[in-house]
Amino acid sequence: MFSKTKETSGSPEAVTPTSTEPKRSPANSGVPSIISADLKITGNLRSDGDIQVDGFVEGDIDSATLTVGEGAQVKGHISCDAVRICGTIDGAVKAKSVVMAKSARVIGDIIHDSLAIEAGAFIEGNIKRLEGASRSSGGTSNVTPAPTASSGSGGSQTSKPLAS
Repeated sequence: MFSKTKETSGSPEAVTPTSTEPKRSPANSGVPSIISADLKITGNLRSDGDIQVDGFVEGDIDSATLTVGEGAQVKGHISCDAVRICGTIDGAVKAKSVVMAKSARVIGDIIHDSLAIEAGAFIEGNIKRLEGASRSSGGTSNVTPAPTASSGSGGSQTSKPLAS
């Protein structure tokens, strides 16, 4: 009943067992991977889908969307298409869309296409606009920093007077 007999035709369908499990695509499942409040993760997270962090993550996170819950802490760099921050991040954030709730606390640079900040959110770092670079590119050559009084890194600077 369960054994293979010599009467099989030798075709791949007769030899290979078929699986009745449905194939799931993490990006289309609609359900995020959740790091609960009592969970601490040390290591990098990578997903093509959604991640929701309510606990503690020490490592870099790369996903399609990320939600950092109000009591959550992330120590590492974040690279996503969309990020909603309600908790604490200690590291750089690079995303097309960044939303910071009033309880958000970010210590690090934010590189974005779209940025929304609620009153009460805390940022310690630079905010830069993402100019046509994809989230997976490693360099920052496409990032144009916002004009500041001292926009240099210790090198020689030339200043031009503004036209009146």
